[in-house]
Amino acid sequence: MAKKPTKPVTRKPKPPREVELKPIEGPAGLRWTPPIGLDAVIGQERAVSALRAAVASGRVHHAWVFHGPMGVGKFTTALAFAAMILDPTTGPGRGGQIGPDPDSPTQRLLRAGTHPDLHIVTKELAAVSRETRVRDSKQRNIAKDVLIEFLIEPAERTQVAGETAMASKVFIVDEAELMDDGGQNTMLKTLEEPAPGSVIILVTSKYERILPTVRSRCQPVAFGPLSEPEMARWLKEAKVDVSSLSPAARQWLMAFADGSPGVAKAALETGLVGWFEALAPQLSELDAGRFPLDLGATIAKLIDEWAEAAVKRSGSETASKDAANKAAGRWMIRLLSVHFRSRLRHAAGKSGEAAEHAAAAVDLVHEAERQFEAGVQGVFVFDDLTSRLVSGVYQA
Repeated sequence: MAKKPTKPVTRKPKPPREVELKPIEGPAGLRWTPPIGLDAVIGQERAVSALRAAVASGRVHHAWVFHGPMGVGKFTTALAFAAMILDPTTGPGRGGQIGPDPDSPTQRLLRAGTHPDLHIVTKELAAVSRETRVRDSKQRNIAKDVLIEFLIEPAERTQVAGETAMASKVFIVDEAELMDDGGQNTMLKTLEEPAPGSVIILVTSKYERILPTVRSRCQPVAFGPLSEPEMARWLKEAKVDVSSLSPAARQWLMAFADGSPGVAKAALETGLVGWFEALAPQLSELDAGRFPLDLGATIAKLIDEWAEAAVKRSGSETASKDAANKAAGRWMIRLLSVHFRSRLRHAAGKSGEAAEHAAAAVDLVHEAERQFEAGVQGVFVFDDLTSRLVSGVYQA
């Protein structure tokens, strides 16, 4: 268990103020937004309530797993939670709301990205590993050596800040499903016998990939997709401008996001909306029973261009093109899945044949996803998928 705070501090409420949160530049080209308050997390009331209750009890569990769809606020909430439990000023305000002093030294360090006891662990840390073979890896997963170097060993060290709070060190493992079985097993001792004050938060969109032995040692917190009103609130509060998009593109964006602000943001910032615009005419031909023979070539070109741009955006010479190709392939599968599931809903209530064809297309995309995640190269997966789609298997 993480250690208990010495004494709750009752603070006078301060007037709200707008703080410009500049992205934090981390090692290996990592970037993240500084912590926000738990009260600013949108659409995750149950998760936030569970975390507030833990803080109010004065005893915070040493290991957590935040699970739910991609991009719905798990990592954002993990940062907000870390900001509370690392700060000795955290306590109830005059209104009874528990939180830290926004002007405390701890919060200033967190906003600057310089707090020495907050550790963000991702697959990209392989690029700055002390081991040459790890640095040369393709960053397809969170290597066991990365966990040892950036989590297990630091967890045993003395905290740097030297302050008395509910947690002395917090480790957030993003995309925790990328830890292989060996890495997860290596973590077990740390989870079973945690160093005093160390808190580990696993963030994952694939809960089933976390080993039962790891899950059983963690406190689970479930997250869900945002509702349409919550997505609208996020667009407004995040100042996301979609005015330049066509009505069709805006409608596609919300369908593609499916309640995920993170997915919507990625689609806008990395050019996925352009994928929709490039593929929409060809997919429309496919829906009408005509077979666009250049569909496969278009998909391959979009994936390759996206991966190259992703490596350049990272600003890191060690960024992995292989990992970027993997990410691009997953985005393409999501785009095709959204399209054909939409066609399946559209076919509902019509002829049985139309619904059967749409369902067949959904199944083909699911099979392509299975092959892709099993390690089959994307070029073969998408070539096979498009050839089967245009061969007449699908016609909605």
